[in-house]
Amino acid sequence: MKKIVSLIIVLITLGVNAQNKKWTLTECVEHALENNISVKQSELNLEATDIDRLLALGNFMPSLNLSSSVSENTGLSFNPVTNNAQTTTFLSFTGRGNIGYTLFDGLRNIREVQRAKIAKLASQYRLLKMKDDISLLVANSFLQVILNKANLEVLQSQNEVTIEQMERTQQLVDAGSLPQGDLLEIRAINASELQNIVNAENQIQISLISLAQLLLIKDYETFDVQDAGYNIVDGGIADKSVSEIMSGARDNRSEIKIAEQDVELAKKDVQLAKGNYLPTLSAFFGYDTRFTNAQSFIQDLDPDEPLVTQQIGVVEATGQPVVGQFPNTITRQAGAEPFFNQLYQNDGIGYGLSLNIPIFNGFSTRSNVKRSEINLRRSNFQLEQAELDLESNVYQAYVDAKGSLKSYEAAKSAVESQELAYDYAKERYDVGLTNAFDFSQSKLRYDNSKIDMNNAKYDYIFKLKVLELYFGVPANELKF
Repeated sequence: MKKIVSLIIVLITLGVNAQNKKWTLTECVEHALENNISVKQSELNLEATDIDRLLALGNFMPSLNLSSSVSENTGLSFNPVTNNAQTTTFLSFTGRGNIGYTLFDGLRNIREVQRAKIAKLASQYRLLKMKDDISLLVANSFLQVILNKANLEVLQSQNEVTIEQMERTQQLVDAGSLPQGDLLEIRAINASELQNIVNAENQIQISLISLAQLLLIKDYETFDVQDAGYNIVDGGIADKSVSEIMSGARDNRSEIKIAEQDVELAKKDVQLAKGNYLPTLSAFFGYDTRFTNAQSFIQDLDPDEPLVTQQIGVVEATGQPVVGQFPNTITRQAGAEPFFNQLYQNDGIGYGLSLNIPIFNGFSTRSNVKRSEINLRRSNFQLEQAELDLESNVYQAYVDAKGSLKSYEAAKSAVESQELAYDYAKERYDVGLTNAFDFSQSKLRYDNSKIDMNNAKYDYIFKLKVLELYFGVPANELKF
């Protein structure tokens, strides 16, 4: 009984822990990379390139085909063994085997294998880019949740101060030290703050649902994240020059590598199209055999009279007949040979070479070559555009990170200043030197400055991570 009770307690504890699980950013990113539909589609595209490569390698192998047919003929038909016309009903079987091998096809087989390798490499780069994009998207959504929670903490903390001030104001009003209007003003501030707290809680829930949907998690009610330990972690990226970051981006970013592989694919397509100008040489070998159960007619010598004398002409001068002896045959009907005997007796082979020389094909080869050359030029332009876009994005990310840092530092200074102003206003309000409205305005400015600092902090964290990704830091190695 004690064991059963202990087991129940353990299961309940595990269930509570599972419900209270809070996801870290690393867990969110890893879960997204394993379950995100876009990532899975990119992985399927990568698997498809293995099939294309297998097909390209298969072109180097000979082709082997076996075929057979069974038929029953009734009426006047040709015997497939004797090739004689017969009016009867018989069953026939034919078996064939063919082997073909391409000796030369304008080097298209070799280039198909080369193209398949390039296509796989391009798919790998696309998968890496997709994972980077998903990781960054998850990080942004995660930080939005943390930001909303931090803002809620600010509002709750300041509301606790407001409640204390409201209680103190109530005492001073009751004592006649402050007018009733100050109490009403503090109560209005408290009501406004409570409304802001409710809105902040809603923002947290909305951002959590957005993150859960991104992770394909359907349990919205219990889904939550860890909201501690996420500070500004600079691995030295902020001290690097934009030229250093640009160099790292060119060496590591998948956008450029994808565009480069697309150019190589276009080059191979041009070579494949030009290969159709060249002749194709193939070798073939074939084997076939046949069987029929039809009866045949055989000419045998008459054992009683093996020779017969027949006139074959007349001597012109004398008119004397000229005779000769000929074999005397009789026709008899013979049954069909056994199945395997006929397969052996009636088989045959054929082999040879086949040469196909393209002369004129309605300009299709020339058109395909021109189209492939245009695609190559387009791919070169896309590579050039990708380099320009990367340069623009890196400069933009660099400027954004620097600007976000300045905004964060300015927000911290504003908080320090507003805190001093708030403390001063609080002291004056406590001794009755200022009214509740002026005190509420000072408190509102202090609250807003702390929220602005949170916004600036997490905006800088995100833009710093974007800069690290451009520099070449893997998404799963980003530090927060």
